[in-house]
Amino acid sequence: MGLERPNTERKALDVNLDARRYGSFAEIGAGQEVVRWFFRVGAAAGTIAKSMSAYDMSVSDAIYGQCERYVCRKRLEDMLDHEHSLNLERLRESRGDTTAFFAFADTVSARNFHGTNDCHGWMGIRFQAHPRDQDSQIIIHVRMLDTENALQQEALGIVGVNLLYGAFFLNHEPDQLIESLLDNLSTRRIEIDMIEFSGIAFRHVDNRVMSLRLVQLGLSSAAMFSADGEVLQPSEVLYKKPILVERGSFRPLTNVNVDMLQAAQQKFHLQEDIDPDEVVTLAEITMRNLQANGNIDLRDFLARVDVLAACGMTVLISDYFEYYRLAAYLARYTKKKIGITMGAASLIELFDDKYYTKLDGGILESFGRLFKNDLKLYIYPLLDRTSGELTTIDNLKVASELRTLYRYLVDKGCIEQLDTFDPAHLSTFSREVLQQIQDNNPEWVQHVPPAVAELIQQRGFFGCRRTPKANLPKRAAINSAPLPIDQGMLVPSHAGSIN
Repeated sequence: MGLERPNTERKALDVNLDARRYGSFAEIGAGQEVVRWFFRVGAAAGTIAKSMSAYDMSVSDAIYGQCERYVCRKRLEDMLDHEHSLNLERLRESRGDTTAFFAFADTVSARNFHGTNDCHGWMGIRFQAHPRDQDSQIIIHVRMLDTENALQQEALGIVGVNLLYGAFFLNHEPDQLIESLLDNLSTRRIEIDMIEFSGIAFRHVDNRVMSLRLVQLGLSSAAMFSADGEVLQPSEVLYKKPILVERGSFRPLTNVNVDMLQAAQQKFHLQEDIDPDEVVTLAEITMRNLQANGNIDLRDFLARVDVLAACGMTVLISDYFEYYRLAAYLARYTKKKIGITMGAASLIELFDDKYYTKLDGGILESFGRLFKNDLKLYIYPLLDRTSGELTTIDNLKVASELRTLYRYLVDKGCIEQLDTFDPAHLSTFSREVLQQIQDNNPEWVQHVPPAVAELIQQRGFFGCRRTPKANLPKRAAINSAPLPIDQGMLVPSHAGSIN
């Protein structure tokens, strides 16, 4: 494939002219914007078996079964199940040897008349890559950013054509497929914050890497997946939930990371109107952190994710280096409490005004954005190993011109000190642990959870020399079960399977 991909009309026509492709379109909520392209460019009779739109809720329920929400993943999967099954039932015997069947569906909430709704949608395709092949599937979640309904419909139609074209002609190159989803569009019009590949054509695809690609390519500013590697759609996980975030490099996950999170959970759960069972806890890694050495090392990325998974943690990959941008992103989905836990060293950096030169209001504007939704920062102390002194919020050194602002935020309770930490972990620094791993210094296992130590040695993560299980240090082999972190951090899988 050349550097310049076809325009939308050419893509739709290429699909129509491919004699193998035949299937149905089912679209709810923004008109039949995708199938319209295929009718418009000609030769549609060779591609479209059926086009329909069940707008009425009762009609939709009668066809696809009842559903609590109509713009959700479950409704999309019900649509794909129903339409693809009908295609196979009705057409496989007569033309299955020469036809690769597909079902495309979307369910969308485009801008309403008053402009008061969240403009987003689910879109997917279930298809056979070749005649008689097992099924494959791609599901995406889109956010429509245009301010006019007609423009949103137009953008939705283009994304749908891109998805169909990619599924049929780029399924062997998932990186290119993802990049092609915004062909003839821009990130000012459409955001794709979730993608999941499944089925025979994508048996070698790691959806965690695909989630990373969304952020890397700018199609989304954040992506999320669970401890078992399943892709999560952020709004469905975070909607109306209290959220606690720990940002880190997790290279590797250390006892300090776990201790910091547990101490923050204790503080966070004590807040008014917090139900501990509802709290969503996230381990966040920024793209800047992943790109610290230049290009992203996928093996290093997956190693970090795997050690977090060993402790049952849900991972958020974001392009929000500035904390106020992360806060705004989380506040998009919830009005409940938001907490961010960090070390005292990170708090010192937070008060460095060199990071806010792009804001007209500088550091004052950044803090106004950060704390406007009653967000709290939970600070883990920093140990000076020479003097034995702890840096806490009470003795933190900030620039003289910012001391009044700093004290105001502390007195108001926006910044709180963590006081239930384990002193035994204060001497652990992740960079030193990483260097010990790479130097084959066995002392590193004392600074990470047992499950993490075992995983690193078995898989050779972070430059560790692989060690046979029988030769593992005693502590690392004691227990490989997830750590006893609050269950609020465990998010149910939202990934579907192909029947």
